[in-house]
Amino acid sequence: MVGEAKLTPALAEDLRRRGKGKVGRSWYVDETYIRVRGEWKYLYRAIDRDGSLVDVMLSEHRNLVAAKRFLRSAKAVTGVTPDRVTTDGHDAYPRAIRMELGGRVRHRTNRYLHNRLEQDHRGIKGRCRPMLGFKSVPSAKRHCRSHDELRNFLRCRSRMCQHVPAARRRFHHMRRTAIALGILESA
Repeated sequence: MVGEAKLTPALAEDLRRRGKGKVGRSWYVDETYIRVRGEWKYLYRAIDRDGSLVDVMLSEHRNLVAAKRFLRSAKAVTGVTPDRVTTDGHDAYPRAIRMELGGRVRHRTNRYLHNRLEQDHRGIKGRCRPMLGFKSVPSAKRHCRSHDELRNFLRCRSRMCQHVPAARRRFHHMRRTAIALGILESA
């Protein structure tokens, strides 16, 4: 437990630093639910047009304050202000986007445009479901951030629907795994 509490944030932070500035200017923002101590919490997630992770945040509420905090965090983490943000129909997003990202950012709302993010939720949901939820909010935050950061780091494609030959995928995965293990050894 102590090792997980120490190593996971160090790994996520190092991977986040490596990816800074490498996200696109078209973001897809949405939230999903995960169970923490028997209650549903909101996991805010954002990816860019190519499927690269922008940011992740666990929140107790799904409101304007949480949406603003998430967008502020995503902008600070990436160092990028997007040109376009695609969301579902949640009422808080238009105001949060205007207040945190500025009036020049184009906001799109469509059921089908953000399906790529809905499909991307499968990664974290598929990992959380067998665990039957989390026992505490801090451990849920650590797990969700590090899982998404590591999953994004190990991903070998640079854009959605890109075919990567198996030999290249193996080479890429082995190289990136060695980097991740080196980060954990130095932490």
